[in-house]
Amino acid sequence: MKLSKRGEYALRTLIALGIAAEVGRSLTQVSEIAAKQQIPIKFLEQIMHSLKEAGFVESQRGKFGGYRLARPAAKISVGAVIRVLEGPLAPIGCVSQTAYEKCSCPDEEHCGLRMLMLDVRNAIAGILDRYTLADVVEVTLRKLRRDHLPLPFTASAHVGRAPRAAGRVRPAHPRLDPIEGLLSHLVPDYNI
Repeated sequence: MKLSKRGEYALRTLIALGIAAEVGRSLTQVSEIAAKQQIPIKFLEQIMHSLKEAGFVESQRGKFGGYRLARPAAKISVGAVIRVLEGPLAPIGCVSQTAYEKCSCPDEEHCGLRMLMLDVRNAIAGILDRYTLADVVEVTLRKLRRDHLPLPFTASAHVGRAPRAAGRVRPAHPRLDPIEGLLSHLVPDYNI
C-alpha cells in the first residue's frame, strides 16, 4: 500500500486539526493549515471538501470561520480515513474485505500469493484500525514537548519553520528509526 499525496495531506491536516483542538483552538483556517503543513491551498481546499463530506471535519463560515474535527479525535481511526480517501487497504483485490475482485489465479483457495497478501492486508489493517487520530496527536505533542519545540497553533509557535531544539542537528532526509515509530511511543516496553 502506498499513500497518495491526497491521503498524506488529508491525514496531516486531520492531525493538525487534532493538535489545534488539544491546544484550545476551536477553529482553524485552511490558509493557516496550508502554510504550516506546506500544502498547496487549492489542493487542501479540495481535500477539506472530501473530509467534510465523509464526516471527519465540519466548517463554520464567516470572517472568523474555519474547520474543526466533526467528532472527537479518539473516534476517528486512521484506517477509516485511509479507506475513505484511498479505497481498500488490500494490496490485491482477491483479499479485500470491502472491494473483493476475483483474481486470475486458477485455484484461489490454495494460492500462496493470496495467502501472503491476506497476511499483508491483515497487518496493515490491524495497525491502521488500532490507532486513532487521538493516538497520533498525543504522540506528536509528546515528541514536540520532549524536544522543547513550540506547540503548533499556540501563541509561541511561529508560522514558518519551527526552531530546532538546542544541540540537535536534523538531517535533511532523516533515516527511519524503529524507535521513532508510533507504536514505540504508545507501548512503553515495545522493542523491535
